[in-house]
Amino acid sequence: MTADVTHEENGQQLAVECRPRSRWPKVSSRMIIGISLIGVLGACAILAPWIVQNPLSIAPAERLRPPSHLHFLGTDNLGRDVLARTIYAARVSIIVGLGTAGLAVGGGLVLGLACGLGRLVDEVIMRFVDLVSVFPAFLLAVALLTLMAPGTPTVIVVIAIADLPRASRLVRSVLLSVRELPYIDAAISSGTHPMWIILRHIAPATWPSLIVLAAYLCASAILAEAGLSFLGAGTPPETPSWGNMIAGGARFFIVAPWTTLAPGAALALATLGVMLVADALRDRFDPRRDYPQ
Repeated sequence: MTADVTHEENGQQLAVECRPRSRWPKVSSRMIIGISLIGVLGACAILAPWIVQNPLSIAPAERLRPPSHLHFLGTDNLGRDVLARTIYAARVSIIVGLGTAGLAVGGGLVLGLACGLGRLVDEVIMRFVDLVSVFPAFLLAVALLTLMAPGTPTVIVVIAIADLPRASRLVRSVLLSVRELPYIDAAISSGTHPMWIILRHIAPATWPSLIVLAAYLCASAILAEAGLSFLGAGTPPETPSWGNMIAGGARFFIVAPWTTLAPGAALALATLGVMLVADALRDRFDPRRDYPQ
């Protein structure tokens, strides 16, 4: 429903069409493209047992075969179907991305909110965060993996520890800004327990920033897992992973480029999809901007 409103300006009557604000906010094109890419990869990963063959099936007679109607993306040096391994590897990346983002954001939320319990607690937590952030995240992950049993859960924990400082500092910065607001002063003056103030008033204010950070951490974790697997320090070789597929196919790139290009393209599309969603979420929750165009 629209309404025409007239008003006078410099002696002239101007008609202004008033439209009611839509109940549904605009959806960014980046959000649509990102969700589409993630949805396709996620659907393929879930339906993998019904759409592709066993990724561990070895057929030496079929090694390094080019793409054909039998193997749409060819085979690797052991005769394994590249398409099947690429799709099953998406499962590892999705689990690592979501697991790392959830663990890092959860740990960062706890540590960041704990900084509001007192100056001493704040000092201890921030010195621990500074100690962890001294080391480059990727090198820290490699070092921790050498001390722990290999496997996907280990990779998730290690990457989450490396990303913990970012989440902790973000929550702490929101805490420091929110606790200066008048309603926090009013809660303190009324004798409200500090823990209740943190959980009831400060924690909800961190969610928009944490959701955006979680999306970025998910993309970062997917790349980190691929890098660790490429170096042989991440997912075990027998488990399909985009990183170890790229590492294994690099030796045969000249004669069989599909063994490297297929997992590389999947890794690029997955990262692109998550980053597009993260950018759209950042614009959505940024109070200084209108709805994304």
